[in-house]
Amino acid sequence: MLTKVYNNRATLLISCPEKPGIISIVTNFLLEHKANVVHFDQHTTDPQAGVFFMRIEFDLENFASSFEKLEQDLHVLARDFSLDWQLSSSEKRKRMAIFVSKADHCLMELIWRWKSNEIQVDIPLVISNHPDLKEEVESYGIPFYHIPISKETKEQAEQKTLELLKGKVDFIVLARYMQILSPNFISKYPNKIINIHHSFLPAFVGANPYVRAFNRGVKLIGATAHYVTNDLDEGPIIEQDVQRINHRYTAEGLKTAGRHVERRVLAEAVSWHVEDKVLVHGNKTIVFT
Repeated sequence: MLTKVYNNRATLLISCPEKPGIISIVTNFLLEHKANVVHFDQHTTDPQAGVFFMRIEFDLENFASSFEKLEQDLHVLARDFSLDWQLSSSEKRKRMAIFVSKADHCLMELIWRWKSNEIQVDIPLVISNHPDLKEEVESYGIPFYHIPISKETKEQAEQKTLELLKGKVDFIVLARYMQILSPNFISKYPNKIINIHHSFLPAFVGANPYVRAFNRGVKLIGATAHYVTNDLDEGPIIEQDVQRINHRYTAEGLKTAGRHVERRVLAEAVSWHVEDKVLVHGNKTIVFT
């Protein structure tokens, strides 16, 4: 879906301990800053003693000065009411790095949606451990960097990658990037690395899920987009989908069908991250869609 851009719009994400009156406190705060609320979503894990989550989109007049003042005052509000918060501006597009290996279907889905402005993001660079997709990526005017990785060179390769990313990106998408990132690398982008796993997690974690699904005789295959943590394929899940299959499918047929699910699930997860619709709570997510 093509989302209209409002240049005077901001989005506020809040999580805090559940307490009476928190909605009134936040909305009155916005009213005092002459904000016009246009979208509001909220969720609580327990009305008595849970965690409260809120997403608010609002418009501001005299945007630059109003946004700066509101951001300053949010620090005081957060201190007084124990709020964790994130404020973003529609004027500042997020910058997304894409990591890929040889399979291009997820990569191209993201590029097509970026080109059509369905995902309103900048792509400063694509990084791959193989050179295969260089020409295709550069045909869209996107810089492509080939950084080969072996067991012996992994540390140096990741350091080179971090140097390339520094100051250029806000988050990373692993679009079928067939490498496991080190804890050191992940720590630099907490809850800002999105991976697509070609399985309906928690089933068939790890490598070759379609072959294992075929051998198991499953009737559903799926894909899972999740944030990357140090536990392989166990990070907070953002989006999942499935496709029904039957005994006529070969292992290769499962892979073909699965690619369609993968590209759709990853693109949706990336869109929601870009639009500030995802809040992480422990190893779960709250997704305001």
